[in-house]
Amino acid sequence: MKVLVTGGAGYIGSICVEELLNAGHQVWVIDNLSEGHRQAVDKRAVFIEGDLADRPFLFKTLETIRPTAVMHFAGSALVPESMTNPGKYFRNNVANGINLLEACVQGGVEKFVFSSTCAIFGEPKKIPIAEDHPAHPVSPYGESKLMFEKILHWYDRQHGLKSVCLRYFNAAGATAYFGEHHWQETHLIPNVLKVALGQKPAVEIYGTDYPTPDGTCIRDFIHIVDLAQAHLLALQHDQSDVFNLGSGHGYSVQQVVQTARKITGHPIPTVEKPRRPGDPPRLVADSRKIRKVLGWQPRYDSLEDIIQSAWDWHRTHPNGYE
Repeated sequence: MKVLVTGGAGYIGSICVEELLNAGHQVWVIDNLSEGHRQAVDKRAVFIEGDLADRPFLFKTLETIRPTAVMHFAGSALVPESMTNPGKYFRNNVANGINLLEACVQGGVEKFVFSSTCAIFGEPKKIPIAEDHPAHPVSPYGESKLMFEKILHWYDRQHGLKSVCLRYFNAAGATAYFGEHHWQETHLIPNVLKVALGQKPAVEIYGTDYPTPDGTCIRDFIHIVDLAQAHLLALQHDQSDVFNLGSGHGYSVQQVVQTARKITGHPIPTVEKPRRPGDPPRLVADSRKIRKVLGWQPRYDSLEDIIQSAWDWHRTHPNGYE
């Protein structure tokens, strides 16, 4: 299959590109490199530097390639930043996404796989979170992703563009070649490993008084390769659909730190900080639908597997892609 990947130089996009190529697909990558890294693009893919805000560029590219499918990872993804700069999030995640959809319609794209998020749900009323859980985002980031899911529904109805929305929980881990390097790192596991590498003095834990067994937030972590495999399965799905994509297991912040201590052999000191606004005590996916409908079966279904793969990559890439 001919697949165009937007944001393919970023963390999740780069590993999905690698898995697509390993499965025999032809892959083109569009990225403006504002957040991604040129070195993160698999050499077997065709790389095109460009921006989704550039409509003439998009229309010309899609007309030239005429891919069967598009995987859309490009966008802005920092919840705190979205609270202070909502315009950036609606512009990048909604307006630029519409540019891409219109180019897809003109270019004859048949399938669209969208990188969505559990942030569309806001403060969950029920754990684990199933696909039919009410969506009440509490940030412009979550709102922008939910808006784009709704837009995709109408592009199917009006243009027949089939889409699969995958609502991620917490992607983590690495492959032998590609891993997690953000210019502004907000994710727990890479920040824990920065301490083990001597790049940070301690891990900041935001809130130790939550109604959880050890007082810290509980999150659902999914190995990046298992997440990428879900995208490959989504390509084969012949109708529009939405799936929550997580392991279905919850691990506390303290459990993550303790597991990283065991794997790295480093004491990894912690510093307690006040709670952050909008952090729910628990976020865990109900992943039964994607297992049943797409036959998805995670291969790296333990916190140890996830942190070990991330640690292996960070040790060989202590400065990421720099």
